[in-house]
Amino acid sequence: MKPIFWQSQLTTFLLYCNGTELDKKILDCGAGGRRPPLAMFQDHGYETIGLEISDRSLERAQEFEKEFGYELNIQKGDLRDIPLKDESVSFVYSYNTIFHMPKAEIYAALHEFNRVMKPGGLCFINLLTTEDHGYGEGEEVRPGEFLQEEMGDQVLHCYHDKEEAEPFFREAGFEVLYKEIRKRTGPSRDGGKITLGYVDYIVEKIKK
Repeated sequence: MKPIFWQSQLTTFLLYCNGTELDKKILDCGAGGRRPPLAMFQDHGYETIGLEISDRSLERAQEFEKEFGYELNIQKGDLRDIPLKDESVSFVYSYNTIFHMPKAEIYAALHEFNRVMKPGGLCFINLLTTEDHGYGEGEEVRPGEFLQEEMGDQVLHCYHDKEEAEPFFREAGFEVLYKEIRKRTGPSRDGGKITLGYVDYIVEKIKK
């Protein structure tokens, strides 16, 4: 039985990718975990490549591949230094990953995404917004960047204003095609309620 994926944001991205005439080759930056969404793209005929910096997340992805019979080509790697040739993939995404980097590194990573993408290729990223419940918690190491405890570790969480990232997309050679601001209140692990705040982008590499 095939796994079910609930990431509606990536389903939207898949529809955008299907609407192009580019080769179906996609890169996931932050591809590990118990249920890697790359499998959804492979189910739709995409050649998949994944990068994952965490050994444990990489192991979990390999366990998933073995259980469900996928070969997703997920390897140890860093999205800030992608081991691919220039203009070698049509599509790139980073889902719930890139906001664990400092802002300066996020903006540098956008240039790296642009480098490996074909002209007219599409990229999806989502960012935490300042309306998220976590904004302001923990140690602020730089403006909008906080070290917060997550499963016993101190993990960086980076928060953006709703319009803050858009100049950096343009500077990195992208045009924004789709933007969605998501804010919802739901249950927390301790039985209370929390507010989640995200902004999703689908951007296109500008053809020169």
